[in-house]
Amino acid sequence: MTQDFSQRLSGLQTAAEQGLFNSIRRGLEKETLRTTPQGDISQTAHPKALGSTLTHPHITTDYSEALLEFITPVCSSCENTLDFLLDLHRFSLQRLEQQELLWPASMPCRLNGNNSVRIAEYGNSNVGRMKHVYRRGLDWRYGRIMQSIAGLHYNVSFPDALWPLLAELDGLPATAADDAWRSERYFGLIRNFRRHSWLLIYLFGASPALDESFLNGRTEHPLQPLAPNTWGAEQATSLRMSDLGYQNKVQASLKVCFNSLDNYIKTLHQAIHTRHPDYEKIGVKVDGEYRQLNANILQIENEYYSDIRPKRVARSGQKPSQALQEKGVEYIEVRCLDINPFLPGGIDVAQMHFLDAFLLFCLLQDSPPLSDADCRAIDSNLQSVVNHGRNTGTLINNQRLQQAASELLQQLHPVCQLLDLGTPEATPFCDALNQQQTRVDDPALTPSARMLQLVRECGGHIPAVLELARAQREQLLANPINPARQAQLEALSRTSLEQQQAIEAADQVDFDTYLQQYFAT
Repeated sequence: MTQDFSQRLSGLQTAAEQGLFNSIRRGLEKETLRTTPQGDISQTAHPKALGSTLTHPHITTDYSEALLEFITPVCSSCENTLDFLLDLHRFSLQRLEQQELLWPASMPCRLNGNNSVRIAEYGNSNVGRMKHVYRRGLDWRYGRIMQSIAGLHYNVSFPDALWPLLAELDGLPATAADDAWRSERYFGLIRNFRRHSWLLIYLFGASPALDESFLNGRTEHPLQPLAPNTWGAEQATSLRMSDLGYQNKVQASLKVCFNSLDNYIKTLHQAIHTRHPDYEKIGVKVDGEYRQLNANILQIENEYYSDIRPKRVARSGQKPSQALQEKGVEYIEVRCLDINPFLPGGIDVAQMHFLDAFLLFCLLQDSPPLSDADCRAIDSNLQSVVNHGRNTGTLINNQRLQQAASELLQQLHPVCQLLDLGTPEATPFCDALNQQQTRVDDPALTPSARMLQLVRECGGHIPAVLELARAQREQLLANPINPARQAQLEALSRTSLEQQQAIEAADQVDFDTYLQQYFAT
């Protein structure tokens, strides 16, 4: 531990005892495919009983009409956040048609070619059409199959009262903790997160195998047959985070810089205003139909794939980078997490506690700028863990993974102790840390190893995940949703449909003009 890190820990002890960290704010976003009882991707429209995907605050779709996205409210309680997420599952399961299931894994169910992944629809408004055309552009650029992968995003913002304390511990007046300074500290967190995120891939990766249909006839890939119609890698942790998942060579050349907010915004701005020859060949509006929003490296900022993002809630019609530039970073979005197929919500409270400690560690540690060499090492570490994470010979920065992981967990221990000071329970954060240490000591306990074992026992990826999907459906529906929550979600579904109609009726310009105005700002 550096002296500054130790001083920050000790300087925060009194505030922690007084409950400072009980005000950490969290939110979850979880994607899950709707599937047939046989494990095929659903071809039906988004159920109207779930409301409008354009305006519902908690139930929408990601890329595909079949890919539900559940979004919890911001909450300072891990338990309440997870309860809300599980209620969204229950509410949706009650309203799925044709006995459809919710697919509890990151790698998709059985697909039937690119067109079996139906692009999500958002109605006839200009904003709804833009969301659909953006996804059509992703199809032309990357194909729909890649977009059928599901993930879980963990959103965190630290208490407002923390920042002036940190400023004083760094020898500054409390008034120095303004929006710009807070953004600078969040970007320090992001850089440290990138240095250490290989550990999260090892601990929480849960996608070592996939169904053959995902390959769609591809023969050039590094995978091996593991079971009938199932391919994977013996020591892999997260194929979702591999070259088979959300990776793109054009984006790899971007070199988005996380050394400052200004550099980050500048890099993204260049990407969404720089045309790319391959995308120009696709065309934008061909025979009267839009194939993509534009021919730039990124159609919009959300197209940039990253394992972590700085975020701020944007106003309607405001670009994410404009919101960041105006008021700075509000929260962090962790995007590298696989869905844990053994948990009904894809995550549990222990994992949330561990992520809180990990992110606070990244915030409190010194965080020098990242060089190009640092970024290459980060990418190398990630790919090593993604593809060979449970191989005892895998190296992280020239050190065996198990040793590197144990040393990193040891550094997290005083952070967990700090977080435990203000909790009414005994030691939830240290308990969560100890749980992760067992996965380092015995790789067979990791979700990826457990998933590989289940795939073999069930005779393939589809039957393994189907078994989990059916069991979780029974488990969730056996515990009825709270009547007040039920009424709340029913009301939101109704009002969201009304809100969509109002938006469609309020449009005053045609779609071409709307896009021109959007990209002119």
